[in-house]
Amino acid sequence: MIFGSHVSIRDGYLGAAKRAVANQASAFQYFPKNPRSLTIKEFNQEDAKSCKDFCLKHQLYSVAHTSYSTSITPSVEKHDLTIASLLNDLEITEACGSIGVVVLFGSQISKTDPLASYHLMLGILNCVLSKWKGSSLILLENNAGTKGALGTTLEELVQIRNLCEYPEKIGFCLDTCHAFASGLWNGENTEELIEKGKSLGYCEQLKVIHLNNSKYPTGFKKDRHANIFNSSNGYINADQLKHLVKSLVLAGIPLILETHDDEGISHRKEIEMLKQKWEKSILENF
Repeated sequence: MIFGSHVSIRDGYLGAAKRAVANQASAFQYFPKNPRSLTIKEFNQEDAKSCKDFCLKHQLYSVAHTSYSTSITPSVEKHDLTIASLLNDLEITEACGSIGVVVLFGSQISKTDPLASYHLMLGILNCVLSKWKGSSLILLENNAGTKGALGTTLEELVQIRNLCEYPEKIGFCLDTCHAFASGLWNGENTEELIEKGKSLGYCEQLKVIHLNNSKYPTGFKKDRHANIFNSSNGYINADQLKHLVKSLVLAGIPLILETHDDEGISHRKEIEMLKQKWEKSILENF
């Protein structure tokens, strides 16, 4: 099983990879640049290559995540900057040897034209991917449904990929908290969700799973992550998460924690608990 967590790049990309190993992880996620800005980053190529070499040596998987400012339904003022920023993220991701860069699905931009957001998303993705020649992927992540966000169904995610001019450059990232928050997955409909994912071709293109509990009940559309085994403030039963992972995960898909590292349990401890409680029983299914 490939367990990991989000880590800081305050000590560079190589430093992030080393921190992941220190956490006993076999994967990690990172922000390629300032998580609150679309500013283009002139990154340290040598540091990125060292990160890639280190990951290869330690059989460590990595994935990047775009900044909080990134939206594939940007305002007119941020249209060109968003395209440039996404290309910059992909360039960094490629240099670090990462699977791809996670991008949240877009939001509703028009009250009168329900298709406007999807047209804009396709335009942004087509523009970015027409310029991108590397192997790192855009990984579309499902939304929690906060503030009218789209991308809460597998059909939307798959259809955008299918309609894009470069579907081979797009994969998916499933966030378990977002799925629970939106009502896509309520903890009890796992088999139904998996069957739909298989029939739509979603599971085939699933590259990363964000493994998060939820601080709110299903359907509340609140994007608030909780620790996996925290029964005091997590509404997803750990066994429900385990059942989803057992049903959904394919060999080689990293499971990345985006849980809190300062609420009584560290990422290192949480990864240790996942290995102890889940790994053997899940691997018995392969």
